[in-house]
Formats: sequence, structure tokens, C-alpha cells
Amino acid sequence: MPEHVSTLQWAGAVFLTLAGAAWAVVVLRLLRRFRARALRELPAAHTAHLPAFPAQPQAGPPLERVELTPAEQDAFAGLVRRLGGR
Repeated sequence: MPEHVSTLQWAGAVFLTLAGAAWAVVVLRLLRRFRARALRELPAAHTAHLPAFPAQPQAGPPLERVELTPAEQDAFAGLVRRLGGR
């Protein structure tokens, strides 16, 4: 034990360390208990994703298709050639 640290300071440090460890144990037990209870209350369909996020759609919007005229096709081909040369 260092000479410049009193017995009371050591006792205080030990007490604070033990109190912090006890607090951590209690908080971990409470978190586990409430998480287990929340998982039991969830329907089976919702256990595959995180409950904090809303359900996401499985498919995107329908695909759109636009037919180009021959002049538009030529213009697009010229644009691709011009940009592809860089």
C-alpha cells in the first residue's frame, strides 16, 4: 500500500469498485429479463427482423419501360460514345 494513500481512501476506492460492479450486474440482469419478456410477447412473424424498425416492402415499384424513337436511339448512342471516350 503506498504511503501517500490513507486507509480511508483505499476503503472508498474498494467500496466504489464493488458498488459499480454490483450496479453492472443488476443492470445486466434487468436488461436480460425485460428482453426475454419482450421476445416472448412478439408474434413469431416479427422475430426475423429487429422490432425497432418497421417492416420493409419485399418488392420494389413496378418496372417502367419506354420505347425510344429511332432518332432518340441515335442521339443516345452518340451520347454514350461521347461520354465513353473520357
